[in-house]
Amino acid sequence: MSQEFQAASEEAMGLRAAIEDHNYRYYVLDDPSVPDAEYDRLMQRLRQLEARFPDLITPDSPTQRVGAMPSDSFETVEHRLPMLSLDNAFEEQDLLDFDRRVRDRLKREEEVVYCCEPKLDGIAISVWYEDGRLIRGVTRGDGTAGEDITPNVKTVANIPLKLRGEGYPGTLEVRGEIYLPRAAFDAYNKKALEKGDKVFVNPRNAAAGSLRQLDPKVTATRALEMCCYSVGFVEGGELPGSQRQILEKLKEWGLKINPLTERVTGAQACLEYYRSIMQQRDGLAYDIDGVVFKVDDLALQEALGYVSRAPRWAIAHKFPAQEEMTVLEAVDFQVGRTGAVTPVARLHPVFVGGVTVSNATLHNMDEIRRLDLHVGDSVVIRRAGDVIPQVVSVVPEKRPQNAAVIQRPETCPVCGSDIIQLEGEVVARCSGGLYCAAQRKEAIKHFASRKAMDIEGLGDKLVDILIEKELISTPASLFTLRVADIAALERMGQKSAENLIKALEKAKSTTLPRFIFGLGIREVGEATAKTLANHFGSLEKLQQATIEDLEEVSDIGPVSAGHIKSFFEQPHNLETIEELRSHGVHWQDIEQVSREGLPLDGQSVVVTGTLTNMTRDEAKDLLVSLGAKAAGSVSAKTSFLVAGEKAGSKLTKAEQLGVQVYNEEAFLAKVKEWKGE
Repeated sequence: MSQEFQAASEEAMGLRAAIEDHNYRYYVLDDPSVPDAEYDRLMQRLRQLEARFPDLITPDSPTQRVGAMPSDSFETVEHRLPMLSLDNAFEEQDLLDFDRRVRDRLKREEEVVYCCEPKLDGIAISVWYEDGRLIRGVTRGDGTAGEDITPNVKTVANIPLKLRGEGYPGTLEVRGEIYLPRAAFDAYNKKALEKGDKVFVNPRNAAAGSLRQLDPKVTATRALEMCCYSVGFVEGGELPGSQRQILEKLKEWGLKINPLTERVTGAQACLEYYRSIMQQRDGLAYDIDGVVFKVDDLALQEALGYVSRAPRWAIAHKFPAQEEMTVLEAVDFQVGRTGAVTPVARLHPVFVGGVTVSNATLHNMDEIRRLDLHVGDSVVIRRAGDVIPQVVSVVPEKRPQNAAVIQRPETCPVCGSDIIQLEGEVVARCSGGLYCAAQRKEAIKHFASRKAMDIEGLGDKLVDILIEKELISTPASLFTLRVADIAALERMGQKSAENLIKALEKAKSTTLPRFIFGLGIREVGEATAKTLANHFGSLEKLQQATIEDLEEVSDIGPVSAGHIKSFFEQPHNLETIEELRSHGVHWQDIEQVSREGLPLDGQSVVVTGTLTNMTRDEAKDLLVSLGAKAAGSVSAKTSFLVAGEKAGSKLTKAEQLGVQVYNEEAFLAKVKEWKGE
């Protein structure tokens, strides 16, 4: 090693330490010790050294925050521990009720200590450290799995690439909120307006859009910040026994926490904190939409446990939504991709919640009746954050004499099929699933999917293009496609077109369960389609089944029976099925075999995780052959769960409900027992 390199290495080490210290003081302590010009000089010198001696570059160097190439997509990553949502309190009584439930469950009269902090209006994120070094950043997603956006997370300046100090666990998952400060939001929109570019509606949308940029260099320009609120998975070390103490530890290790976080005793102190933060809300440098209260003692948190997808020991006390008054000028009925018919309020434009609003959701006819809403009414609308505006009340004294009663149409405004609303359901739906233009994309994509007709090469984007070019309109029209039609499309070509036609030809030979599933009947999933096929044996018998016949099928209730019956009553759906058959789509009827006497007759079973000796589908087929119903979700009625590797939320729920769980080895042993081997 040359003396020059050795000197450069020592200088670079000192520069990195100095820059990391300045970052900590600036972002975490909010107490910068040097002017920006001096900080810039240190960064420039470090870049010069690393450019001259590339071997000096380390993954956690401050210069490497934007080092990754643009991505084509984001990988989905399963959370080691689910990222649960929080129950909400909207009124003071809701918070008092929450405190009462906590004390009742803990069987204690004395007041509970809570950790309180503002609820930032941003994007929930999970950041992983191994031996103090940042290795991964993942969005919350659906709570079970999220998107790996590590390169973008590394561009967020106040997320340390390496933790400070010592004593942190070997594996530490930190959870927090990534947000765009108001000043950065305003500056971005000002520049966008000057350039004639699209502006963001609010800081939360801006943060979400920035984090999902495929090019991290774009994300780096957005001045995002992260504020930590908890930890997730921890291994190889211990943390303090209280929520507040954990946050203080995170701060010591270089992570930002909210400076307004406080620890208080009792529900009344929580309400005082809530009122104080609400008064400060407009003056903060970032958007918040409420306050979060958490039981501070981790041992008490563990004793309280969880319910559904939320902890019993925490609650989000939301701020009142922003409201304004305007006039309802009309009501339109829109048909969604799943057939749901939704009334939409057309409003006289009004500025509320930071934007001009001219439309609002009305949810369903029950909501219209509850509000006693008429066209021409003066209405109060509410808009909170980026939530869709909604009509919350009518001002009856302002109702004009010519105000019109709102009536739901009897037939679909798109295709003319019957609109049905089954007893017990609040949503009305168009019943022309295979034919309705509003549903055609969803219907065709579902029909072509792997578990339905399995048409290889017919992806979602190609379906969109084929519909846009008016080459297809229903599932049956897929089989009228020609090689020349497809080859003429952008990014296709002769070979791709020929392969798709071959795949369509191959798909004509299917099975009855796949075909039934491919029809996309509401409430008929893969397992239910198999149950129906095995019960009736032929499509003709299923089509002719009465409500009573359908309800005799295992696990088919009145709602599912109503959807199935309505689907086969629509002439458009029957015409499309006949077209499919006329194009050569065929299957063998199923010889009906009684399940009576089979070892798992009447049992509902769920399979989750990754199995090594078979696929999940093969495991489900095996269970069905033994008489069981292969269900898709865990409930109190589940007989047992088969859990492979990386089993997630279904395993957690099964354990919470006390459902019997078999790992793969135990499951295979039970199969031999059930078979009498």
